[in-house]
Amino acid sequence: MALTVAVLMDPIGAIKIAKDTTFAMLLEAQRRGYALLYMEQGDLAVRNGRAWARLAPLTVKDDPAGWFSLGEARWRELAEVDVVLMRKDPPVDSQFIYDTMVLSLAQRAGVAVVNDPQALRDCNEKMYALDFGQCMAPTLLSRDKVDLRAFVAEHGEVVLKPLDGMGGRGIFRVRAGDSNLNSMLETLLSGGLHNGGGHAQFVMAQKFIPQISAGDKRILVVDGEAVPYALARIPQGDEFRGNLAAGGRGEGVPLTERDRWIVSQVAPELKRRGLLFVGLDVIGDYLTEINVTSPTCARELDKQFGLNITGQMFDVIERQLHGKRPA
Repeated sequence: MALTVAVLMDPIGAIKIAKDTTFAMLLEAQRRGYALLYMEQGDLAVRNGRAWARLAPLTVKDDPAGWFSLGEARWRELAEVDVVLMRKDPPVDSQFIYDTMVLSLAQRAGVAVVNDPQALRDCNEKMYALDFGQCMAPTLLSRDKVDLRAFVAEHGEVVLKPLDGMGGRGIFRVRAGDSNLNSMLETLLSGGLHNGGGHAQFVMAQKFIPQISAGDKRILVVDGEAVPYALARIPQGDEFRGNLAAGGRGEGVPLTERDRWIVSQVAPELKRRGLLFVGLDVIGDYLTEINVTSPTCARELDKQFGLNITGQMFDVIERQLHGKRPA
C-alpha cells in the first residue's frame, strides 16, 4: 500500500538515531515505499476550518554521519496525506494541546493520526495510570503541601514528580524526615519556579519501589498487543532514576506473568481510545506511567531481539486504512 506519511516531531537534526523511535518509524515507512513529509510544531495552521501544514519532503538514512535530507517545504492541506505521526516530545503544554486540536480537524477530514489526538489530550502520561489503580503502588496526586508531607511520613520513602516532565527531569526521591523535603515540594508545587500565575501545581507522590535497582521496564504495546520483551532501564552508580536520558543502561528482558497481567488490564482501554503505540513503565510489580506522546525503546529492542516493532505498527495502520477504502 503506497501511503503518504507526515511526521510532526522535534527537530530531526538534533535526534540520536541509535535510540530514536520516531526515526525507526521513518526508516520503516521509507522501506515500505511510503512518501515521507516532515514538519515541526510551528508548521501547523488552520485555514477556513481546515487543517494545513508546511510540509517538507523527507528522506532518511541509518547513518550517523548524515541521517536525513529535506526538500523544499510548502503549505498543503493535511487532508492530502494518509497518516500523521504525532511524535512531539513533552511537555504537554498549551501549545501541544492546540496542536492536537488542529490534528483532530485533519482526523475528521479522513487522516489517520497516530496517536489519536483526543486521547493525547485526555491521557496525561502520569495521571492516566491512575485509571488503573489495581496495577499501581500507593500514589497521591495533590497540590497540598501538608497532604504530600503526610504521604511521605506514612510511606517512609517516596518519589515526587511533576505531571509534565519526561526523561526523569524534575523527579526527586525523598525519605521521611529529610530536611530538603520542603524545598523539593516548593519547587514542584511552583512548577520549577516558572509558574507566573502563582497557583500551586499538581505533584505526584508514589511509594518508592526498591525493585528499581533491577530496572524501570518499558513495555511497548502496539494496538493492544505487548511486544514480548521489555527494555529494563537500569540506574547506574548513585543515580536512582533508570531513564536512559538520566544515564540508565538499557537491557532487554522477557515479560513476566505480572507484566502480562498489567498489559491485560490496560490494553483494552488503549485500543478503545485509539492509542496505537504506547509505552507502559513498570517497576517491580507496579505500573508507574503510561507513555502516549512519543514512547521510545523500539530501536534498542529491535537490535537486541531481531524485532521490527514499528513494522507491527504500520501493519496495523495499513489494515485500518484498507478497511476504510472502497474495494
